[in-house]
Amino acid sequence: MNNYYIPRLATIEGYKQLFMALEAKVVDIVKHIKKTANDDPRRVVHSFKVGLALTLVSLFYYFKPLYNNFGCSAMWAIMTVVVVFEYSVGATLGKGLNRALATFLAGALGVGAHYLANITRNNFGEPILLGIFVFLLAAASTFIRFFPTVKARYDYGMLIFILTFSMVTISGYRTHEILDLAQKRLSTIAIGASICVIISIVIYPVWAGEDLHKLVAQNIEKLGDFIQGFSDTYFKTLETDGYVHLDLILANYKSVMNSKNSEETLANFSRWEPGHGAFMYSHPWKQYLIIGSLTRQCASRIETINAYNKAQASLEIFGKLQEPFSRMSMECWKALKELSLAIKTTTKPSSAKQHILNSRTASKSLKLLLNSEILGGINMEQIIPLASVASIMIDVVDYVEKIYEAIDELASLANFENGSVSKCCHVVVDVERLSEVIVDDQSVGKGTLVIP
Repeated sequence: MNNYYIPRLATIEGYKQLFMALEAKVVDIVKHIKKTANDDPRRVVHSFKVGLALTLVSLFYYFKPLYNNFGCSAMWAIMTVVVVFEYSVGATLGKGLNRALATFLAGALGVGAHYLANITRNNFGEPILLGIFVFLLAAASTFIRFFPTVKARYDYGMLIFILTFSMVTISGYRTHEILDLAQKRLSTIAIGASICVIISIVIYPVWAGEDLHKLVAQNIEKLGDFIQGFSDTYFKTLETDGYVHLDLILANYKSVMNSKNSEETLANFSRWEPGHGAFMYSHPWKQYLIIGSLTRQCASRIETINAYNKAQASLEIFGKLQEPFSRMSMECWKALKELSLAIKTTTKPSSAKQHILNSRTASKSLKLLLNSEILGGINMEQIIPLASVASIMIDVVDYVEKIYEAIDELASLANFENGSVSKCCHVVVDVERLSEVIVDDQSVGKGTLVIP
């Protein structure tokens, strides 16, 4: 009796464990679906838009009059919706135009190649001539796809061009209705692409230009937040145990460093979009790439500070440098906040200039302290880590100014409105007077590290 029930109980227990594992997997999938939808609700809307577009083009098969006019070529409308309908308006419009124009040009050239080869009236020479045409066009088009400009904007169109030309040219050898075939195929592709573009623009449009605009502004804001937290974290960790631990705050701004591909993709899609909202036709989208590049360069300079996270420094030294260092970081943070706000509100960044001047003043004060006799006689191994960090932060000030100039140029090119002057309190330090207090003619002595 026991030998009979033990395997049976083991089997029941195995089924229970399997059911619990399946239940946990289903719950995990549901949570993932909710998270994906909550992260960007536009994804749910986009899914419904694609379903609507496919339902509309399927009418070519459901209604007999439409099917009689287009026949099996109606399938190209469905294929067009599947491959053309993208998340943003720019991506959809770019793919739609690429596909329609490439199909038209390739179809016209394919028909021309067919009639040109047909002139030979030779069953042996016609396929050879058609093969030569296919070889030349395919080879030339494939090589052109390697051009950077073509690769960025017209790669999909070149691919469709090669496909359509080859299909029309080769199929024309076995059918005498090549012109009618090309006309039906072009018509269905144009209809499918038009439905995609119309639905994409009319129903809750997702503009790539707006996403690029927001992404660049958010990256500048993240950079400013990092600089603000960096100063406190750096000196706090030095004061606690003499070491710098930046791993946590570095992890919070990694998205800034990894945003290059997203910015370039959005900029490419933005060029296809018509004027909308604050972004009129010929909006300077390339300028956003310049701003994004400068933002990443500035972030990379800060990231190099992590190389000194094992370097121990004297508490006496960092106590003297903390005030100008913190003031320089604070002014950079304020400037980047103002610049981010200027992009978000499409206004000219007039008030950010004062914060940059204040950070310049603080950086000069920091240089004077490092070069003064106050630090004379200090062990060089103790001052080098802080001096290196200070030098990097001075470079950061230069990059913040470059970001300001790039955004100011964007504001001029895009005709941003004049923004209101910031009500923040600006503190300007007289560098010349400060130098008289902390240095004299014999200020730089032995053992003092001079930063140029």
